Amino acid sequence: MSETQSIQIGQRETTFLGKLRVTLARRTEGRGVVLLALILGVVSFTQPLVFTAYPVSLGRIALIGLVALGLTAVILMGELDLSVASTLAVSGVVMALIPDVRLGIIVALGAGLVIGVINAFFVAVVGINSFIATLGMLFALRGLAYILSDEAPVRLTNTDAGIAFGMPLLGPITPRVLIFILAFFALQIFVTRVKAGREFFAVGGNRQAAYDAGIPVKRRIFTGFIISGFVASLAGVINTLERTAADPRAGLTVLLASFAAAIIGGNYLKGGRGSIVGTLIGATALGVLQVALTLSGIQVPVQNIFIGVILLLAVTTDPANLRAVLGSIRSLRQGRAKAQS
Repeated sequence: MSETQSIQIGQRETTFLGKLRVTLARRTEGRGVVLLALILGVVSFTQPLVFTAYPVSLGRIALIGLVALGLTAVILMGELDLSVASTLAVSGVVMALIPDVRLGIIVALGAGLVIGVINAFFVAVVGINSFIATLGMLFALRGLAYILSDEAPVRLTNTDAGIAFGMPLLGPITPRVLIFILAFFALQIFVTRVKAGREFFAVGGNRQAAYDAGIPVKRRIFTGFIISGFVASLAGVINTLERTAADPRAGLTVLLASFAAAIIGGNYLKGGRGSIVGTLIGATALGVLQVALTLSGIQVPVQNIFIGVILLLAVTTDPANLRAVLGSIRSLRQGRAKAQS
């Protein structure tokens, strides 16, 4: 390559369009943006009521998004937390069993922190795969929720507090939506501006390199799972307050939707790549889709089929997976060509 060509390439990269291309290439939210645009386009023609039923739409986005935000903190490090749905349920039951609402909220949030510590202990200290460890916790916590509640919904002692909590603060903005917004900004600042949060990407990208660089990997794993457990318990508290009762079956559909939101938003399952913004985009897409399907009279099991298909498409269209598939196809073709020759 000549010197003139090198200079031209360099000039091209410093232009606005060149910088824009570089920026977009580094971002991971592309699939989420495309899916959101498609869903908004289809819904605007089939169920425009979604865009006027702000409390319902925003509330659904906030519930999915809140749990998904906590999951993202773990996924960025290449780990999984399948226990979030059961953490939501058991935290709500614990809160409802305590007559004092304020004390119940504190104990429920504390339970989420403890669950996060237990998950992290099994993963970081014992060395159990996070999928297996949190799957075990999912069943154990769900069983605990049924035992504590005697397999029946537990009503809040102070139902007036729950009713007051569900009232809008400003327009369609309810406490649930406000908490979700605050959690989004807090986690966005943490993973982009705080050293400990930025190190999540290093832990997920190359764990051995993170160890060699002096990053406290085990401490970061503990931090991620604690965030996930706390946020899931916060979702359980919110759900219990709004319903004025805790259901041990709560969260059964939240895990799939929240996990899908994080993956659709561009968070790489193996860690090291993703963003909190992408999770917000994914949660918005799925929240709008679920509300539209509900308004159309489609039952929850069928809605889960839609979410499952979207999740499968998101995983299979990941650039890394596509490159692997294309590489396998090339290898297969080369093998056939050699065999024929």
